[in-house]
Amino acid sequence: MRILIIEDDRKIASFLKKGFKEVGYAADVAEDGENGLTMVRQGIYDAIVADLMLPKLDGLGMIERVRAEGIETPVIILSAKRSVDDRIRGLQAGGDDYMVKPFSFSELLVRIQTLLRRSQRTPQATVLEAADLRLNLTNRAVERGNEPIELQPREFALLEYFMRNPGRVVTKTAILEHVYDYSFDPQTNVVDVLVCRLRNRIDKQFDRKLIHTVRGVGYVLKTD
Repeated sequence: MRILIIEDDRKIASFLKKGFKEVGYAADVAEDGENGLTMVRQGIYDAIVADLMLPKLDGLGMIERVRAEGIETPVIILSAKRSVDDRIRGLQAGGDDYMVKPFSFSELLVRIQTLLRRSQRTPQATVLEAADLRLNLTNRAVERGNEPIELQPREFALLEYFMRNPGRVVTKTAILEHVYDYSFDPQTNVVDVLVCRLRNRIDKQFDRKLIHTVRGVGYVLKTD
């Protein structure tokens, strides 16, 4: 999961980025509306968290332009503006949800997950399954063959990405985009190390191997 934070308050942006990282999400920050719009146009984000009072281009203007360009990425507005009229304007501009500062990060996380389920038209998809492997998105529990498996946040994020794309070869670049933020050098071997760790967790103790290497391309989760 990759989140774009559009927030000019550096303390709030840092708090959000740290929180997303702790649950295994990649997060990037834009400090003004113009830069935020440029980053949104890249089409690599699963969700956007945006302030309204932004320099260069305010949040409402940024959201309106995003929607005018046909970009449907879910947007949660996170703003100190708390009146009913402010909320209505934010939603009418194209925001999918509206939260008022100060806020609860755990509530923000749940709202993002809810928006993602709605946008993917899979409201009941709280559990992902591949062969005898199960991943519960609600309580973040993983088990294979009824045996519980403990995963670190990035391992969980990678497994979720694989399980959302079963049978599809995913490249190292795609994994970097969904699991890591821009602070990681794409030339490093962080992806290989992470995949190796995940394999040790979910494949090592089992005869049937699920994660396979496609040499020179990337990796694939095979379920048949």
